Amino acid sequence: MGAQAGGIVLPVCDHYSGVEVRMRKSLQLQADMMEEFGACVFDVTLDCEDGAPIGGEADHAAMVVALATLAADKARVAVRVHPVDHPAFESDMAIIAGKLARHLCHIMVPKVESLDDVLKAEKALLKASAGDLPLHVLVESPMAVRNAFDIAAHPRVQSISFGLMDFVSSHGGAIPADGMSGQGQFTHPLVVRAKLEIASACHANGKVPSHCVVTEFNDTVAMATAARRASRELGYTRMWSIHPSQIRPILEAFAPGDREIDDATKIIAEGARNSWAPTSFEGKLHDRASYRYFWQVLERAHRTGRPLAPEAQAYFTPAVA
Repeated sequence: MGAQAGGIVLPVCDHYSGVEVRMRKSLQLQADMMEEFGACVFDVTLDCEDGAPIGGEADHAAMVVALATLAADKARVAVRVHPVDHPAFESDMAIIAGKLARHLCHIMVPKVESLDDVLKAEKALLKASAGDLPLHVLVESPMAVRNAFDIAAHPRVQSISFGLMDFVSSHGGAIPADGMSGQGQFTHPLVVRAKLEIASACHANGKVPSHCVVTEFNDTVAMATAARRASRELGYTRMWSIHPSQIRPILEAFAPGDREIDDATKIIAEGARNSWAPTSFEGKLHDRASYRYFWQVLERAHRTGRPLAPEAQAYFTPAVA
């Protein structure tokens, strides 16, 4: 299809679980929503960094392997391992990447400071015979933000996430506590600058910027507002969820509106009829640049479970042999 854009396409929501009972519920919820929407609308990331008890890292990794192995074929399951300088990192990668390479959509590596950390993670993947497994990385310090462009340029990196709370605390009190939560994270200049640097680095390299958590998981208004601002103002195309109640607000905020979907459907159809030559729609000129944009609108609608007209849905329905 001539209007299809390059780059990496991921679900707009990345949902984290660190406790076994919540992991099981998250995987079941993913299966239920796949049935509801006809597509996998969020990733489930099983967490070893914050989820594993001190001294029980190997047992926790083994439990994650067992759960991920049971996931459905069309599920998208990832694992967050320990940082590359943590004593459990090598064991995590050997156990998880070594046994789950064919089951996982990616490995998330936290506290990545530089390209060297990415290279260490890649080396561990190769050692575990998981050479095709993509990496997602979590940037959580001023130095890591400074290195975001180099990190995003590495071909194995699919996505960069922003670690808000560690980023704020790494400033030694120079950023007030409200920079870690609520709408303060969208107003403090250093926090906003960091978010924009990460988004810019990702878009410059065809990668996916993933926005940080909202800790007020019982405040649906705060959640929806933050998701909309991340999507509409800061250029993020993906966002973390840490509670099941956050998933649908993220999907809604990152989804295109009905009018956007309707216009995109008509413009793409008009472009196809004209073999992607320039054409007009409602008095406006459209060419390959705008065809790419409106194709991305349809992709985003599909990834967020929005209903599509049959002619648009056909692009995302596998052909029957």
